[in-house]
Amino acid sequence: MAEPCSNAEASRFHRILGVDPAASGPTGYSVIETDGRNLRVLTYGALRVPPKRRKASTGACLQDVHSLLCRLIREFHPAALAVESVFTALNMRTALRLAEVRGVILLAAEQHGLTVSSYSPREVKACVAGYGHADKKQMQVMVRALLNLNEIPEPSDAADALAVALCHIQGEQFARRFGLETAKHSSFGGHVSPSTSRRRISVRAAGLPSTR
Repeated sequence: MAEPCSNAEASRFHRILGVDPAASGPTGYSVIETDGRNLRVLTYGALRVPPKRRKASTGACLQDVHSLLCRLIREFHPAALAVESVFTALNMRTALRLAEVRGVILLAAEQHGLTVSSYSPREVKACVAGYGHADKKQMQVMVRALLNLNEIPEPSDAADALAVALCHIQGEQFARRFGLETAKHSSFGGHVSPSTSRRRISVRAAGLPSTR
């Protein structure tokens, strides 16, 4: 794990805070920095709220997540925050809980002036593992390989947070390479993530019809 840094030190690198929100389990977090060519993991882990505290108050759990993110932002000065979006196939109760966690994540980012990018689980898996239905073990192995880690990141929630940050960084690099920095919105006004643009260009290059 890296030591906390100053604003001057952080300015030499591009740092991304990746977050994997959880409805009931641990919330994964990670900070990755890049100089445009190399990647370095500064920290990663998962916030596990004690069962007694979780049962006592939902607000207390959300406060713990908010406090964690604020601490990470102050220590590592990330340039942006990347978070996994709510999975639409979840049942209503789980989706609502996950939305609450995402709410405090967005609040922490806004309070510290960070831009936020959301990526669906399938986008993250396709970007990191090359397969939108990769399982957790496959994701852990790929994250370890891409980041040149000495061991497989544990728990899987932390690996997912690393994957989200990786997805964002790779998307930014792809956007710069193909001059897509300004192409952030579709003609319908919806947000187009870098990974979405990447899929469209890959499909066109192959001469295949685009599937959205």
